Amino acid sequence: MSVSEAAKRPARSAGQWRLLAAGFMLLALTGCVVGPDYSRPSVETPLAFKQGGAREDSVAQVAAKKNWRAAAPNDHAERGDWWRVFNDPALDRLIRLVDVDNQTLRQSVAAYRQARAIVEQARAALYPTVVGAPSITRQRIAGTERTSVALLGQASWELDLFGGIRRNLESQTALAQADAAQLALTRLAIQAEVAANYFSLRYADSLQKLLNENVENFKRTLQITENQYNAGVAARSDVITAQTQVQTTQASAVAVGLTRATFEHAIATLIGRPPSELTLPVNLLPNRPPAVPVGIPSDLLERRPDVAQAERLVQSQSEQIGVAVAAFYPTVTLSASGGISGATRNGLLSATNQVWSVAAAGTEVLFDGGARSAALQATRAGYEAAVANYRQVVLAAFAEVENGLAGVRILARQQAAQDEAVTSARRAVEITLNEYRAGTQNFTTVVTAQNLQLTNEVAALQIRLNRFTTAITLIRALGGGWDARALPSDAELKGARLPIDLSPAVRVEE
Repeated sequence: MSVSEAAKRPARSAGQWRLLAAGFMLLALTGCVVGPDYSRPSVETPLAFKQGGAREDSVAQVAAKKNWRAAAPNDHAERGDWWRVFNDPALDRLIRLVDVDNQTLRQSVAAYRQARAIVEQARAALYPTVVGAPSITRQRIAGTERTSVALLGQASWELDLFGGIRRNLESQTALAQADAAQLALTRLAIQAEVAANYFSLRYADSLQKLLNENVENFKRTLQITENQYNAGVAARSDVITAQTQVQTTQASAVAVGLTRATFEHAIATLIGRPPSELTLPVNLLPNRPPAVPVGIPSDLLERRPDVAQAERLVQSQSEQIGVAVAAFYPTVTLSASGGISGATRNGLLSATNQVWSVAAAGTEVLFDGGARSAALQATRAGYEAAVANYRQVVLAAFAEVENGLAGVRILARQQAAQDEAVTSARRAVEITLNEYRAGTQNFTTVVTAQNLQLTNEVAALQIRLNRFTTAITLIRALGGGWDARALPSDAELKGARLPIDLSPAVRVEE
């Protein structure tokens, strides 16, 4: 269908043009939107974590039992940086450098910017396209020179009568929000890796100190065996065994240097610096990590970036169903052109040089061999897959928190038992060494007791490291204090602010 007007008709007034444009805009904006309206998929959420979490009589727990959900789940948490719970200035300085030079994080930032630009591109489809086409022609015909000037403009506008463009805009907006969640997820993962490597480095420092102390203890034992040998009450083999014990422990202490260097280089890479530019001073591993507040399971739906990302992908796929449904309806396009075109000798702005035309056209696919139906089925299947993925991500989130809670509880008990074992082993070394001096015990028993003491001390140190890495893993599983409210809204997607500095802190229990 088309309607056109010749240039001979009088030009419309500016008021008539504004009225006509307003009518077209109203027609476009009041069109229906086909396809399903999005609603968040339901997931089964337990009232409490099996391994711990909120107390049964807590306000949050009682509210959850009443099927009531607070609008702002993290209002009780401090705003800040989750790693500050470890109260380590060196760690704080290192993790803050992640936002400055980490290249993986920069890739995620660029991906988010790209997604935001795609949203703007999708939004642009709601508006008309206007093209200006000025031209000037100078020609000579039959000895007569003539100049013609054309100042023309063209506009075309595909009306979104059935919401296909708006559905696509909503889909792209959800994808941009998913990329923002991915950015937060990447940032959290890098921060957690820096923290884990940092405490592993401090473990290496503590292990180095432990081995050096044992080397000195074994040297004193060597001196005792030499004295016993010189006194004729010990065999030469006792001296050689004591020497071997010192040398073996010294070799182990030297090997720790490689482990430390590896962790230091890994940290340098994560903060975007060449390893040669980072030197961390020796510092020992603390005795125990801080406690981590947990809350209730339903909080995870708003506190984990990966859960938010999966949910945003569900909406994006849901909106694509509407795009596929809109393809079954006609497409209506408005077009208009106008301006001034003609010779300049009679006056460029004369009525005879004024031209304009307006047209409306509609198209409808009558047969496509089932392509649109297949596309609709594909988008519906994609939506079902996205829902299944979202629910699986939620289940995995619950499992990670349960694992973290179990690790925190069990490792605390293991450390207590291991510390007792270290105390007993040290006491056994003291007794056997005194008995050896008195000549009532052989040196093999002394060596066995000393090796058992070193083994238990190293095991206790490893458990302390495991407690720190488990605490980091639990904080990461809880979202690191992140909140779904940090996701950019439609209005925020138009701005330049990047959602990477909106993470509330995990507060240490008093």
